[in-house]
Amino acid sequence: MAKRKVSNTLALAVLGLLQEQPMHPYEMASVLRERHKDSSFKVNSGSLYDTVEALARHGWIEPVETERDGRRPERTVYAHTKLGQDEFVHWIDELIRTPVAEYPKFMAAVSYLGALGPDGATDALAERADHLEARIEETRAVLAETVGSGRVPRLFMIEVECALHAWEAERDWTRRTIAEIRDGSLFWPRVERAEQGWTWSAPADQKGRK
Repeated sequence: MAKRKVSNTLALAVLGLLQEQPMHPYEMASVLRERHKDSSFKVNSGSLYDTVEALARHGWIEPVETERDGRRPERTVYAHTKLGQDEFVHWIDELIRTPVAEYPKFMAAVSYLGALGPDGATDALAERADHLEARIEETRAVLAETVGSGRVPRLFMIEVECALHAWEAERDWTRRTIAEIRDGSLFWPRVERAEQGWTWSAPADQKGRK
């Protein structure tokens, strides 16, 4: 698989917006925030302008006109090129077809959940579940306001819907794990510091269980 000349995912957002119509970077940022794409892409003025410059440098987009609004500086309007269109379609196809290892920080932390002890783990997971619930409710409200009202086509917000389902699944797993810790069905070994390193053993009432 050849390495792309532009590979940050914000470039996908820029190329995707230019499928609709030519835009200047300020308008791109406004539309991304209006559609809550900043939950999928890291959007700030510096990174957006750097990305636009990189796409133009490699011939994926090109300036087509300049606009001036009152006393504001001129703004360059960009459109995608044939090369940029082809790269965009191939890139999207590849990302959707082939899962890649993304190494999320939460998974790394969960792999050492035992270090918190049953009470600490329960407390931390419960707080995370609360944060997830708040995010889920906020996202449902956003979808109702945009897609549900017909203001934005569902296809333009489909990644927000995908994220919502992922957060719901994570919340449900988190709550199930809390319940398993509390009822003792999640095996929690005793961990002790030995001369040769850390060792663990099952509590007396769990020895022999599988």
